[in-house]
Amino acid sequence: MTRYLISFNSGAMDHITEEELPEVGKASHAVVREASDAGVWVYGGGLERQQASIVATDGMVTDGPYPETKEVIGGFSVIDVATRDEALAWAARIAVACRCPQEVRELLPDDEQDAVKD
Repeated sequence: MTRYLISFNSGAMDHITEEELPEVGKASHAVVREASDAGVWVYGGGLERQQASIVATDGMVTDGPYPETKEVIGGFSVIDVATRDEALAWAARIAVACRCPQEVRELLPDDEQDAVKD
């Protein structure tokens, strides 16, 4: 199985009204339950809107994100599926529930993490 990051940008859900938010939350949680029941859900969540902190290799902390960053992640899901097509299908379900487009990226394999999981 391969893990995929499904994410959306901060501000992608700004078009949703305060009245619609409970319905969107309910639909989003339903997709998470379906993914969990299907055995593909790893983890996910939304991110607070705040300026990121960047920790350098020397431990110095600065406010981020990096200046060249145009967009930041607003929320994400990690799923573990057999094919990219499956990941795209789950992303489509999440997009419908969240009412915003989703980006899909394959995560690099981590042999050590997989060994701990087994």
